[in-house]
Amino acid sequence: MHSTGLLPISGVIITLNEEDRILDCILSLQQVCAEVIVVDSYSTDQTPEICKKAGVRFVQCHWKGFSDTKNFANTLAKHPYILSLDSDERLSPTLIKQIQSIDAQKSAVYSFNRLNFYRGVPVRYCGWYPDTKIRLFPKDQARWVGSYVHEKLEYDKDLPLIKLRGDLLHFTIRTAEEHRNTIFKYADLAAKEWLSKHPKPSVFKPYSSYLAMFIKKYLLQFGFLDGANGLLISHYSGLSRYLRYSKARTLKTS
Repeated sequence: MHSTGLLPISGVIITLNEEDRILDCILSLQQVCAEVIVVDSYSTDQTPEICKKAGVRFVQCHWKGFSDTKNFANTLAKHPYILSLDSDERLSPTLIKQIQSIDAQKSAVYSFNRLNFYRGVPVRYCGWYPDTKIRLFPKDQARWVGSYVHEKLEYDKDLPLIKLRGDLLHFTIRTAEEHRNTIFKYADLAAKEWLSKHPKPSVFKPYSSYLAMFIKKYLLQFGFLDGANGLLISHYSGLSRYLRYSKARTLKTS
């Protein structure tokens, strides 16, 4: 593994059955991190073997949800800073250089843009870029929060937020079928999250929300400039909203 000699960083990944993507993520982190930790929720593919051969610290634990699993992984870190990536993410060359140049004397949290790839093609519109994320932070001054699908990093408010140049490359959806399956997989969780803060949605809410989201993505956020991918993303974004509210109605009456 390689250390920059500047900011002492532990790279942290949580994963499950990512044998085809985990190694590239590890190799990316090893360019800027003094150690890489992988917390695996008992993968049944070759993920454990790949991680061990790559020389990371490999730990298995049962799934606790996104926030709690990430927070557990962070407790394993030996170094004061954490760089948290998902297994389908990589650091771009520009972002690697930026991280390597950070002054270790400054205590801060760091954000950078994320460039999402859909069916192997970068998405510049649909509201998917710049998709700024905070992923580099002091271990003892930040933690992940959120009970359902979308985890969020909370950090001490006295810490400055510094944006780095370069992109975090996110190879998110490989096929339209995968996109659809992911939406259905998390639909119940999204509905429960919404119901925890709102009353039962109206009978028209699923349909109006699909239409509103499609228009937003495809027209207002120029998704049509992303071609066929923009059309698919707009449709599935609308479908995600439709399922959220239709399932919320079902859950409320069951």
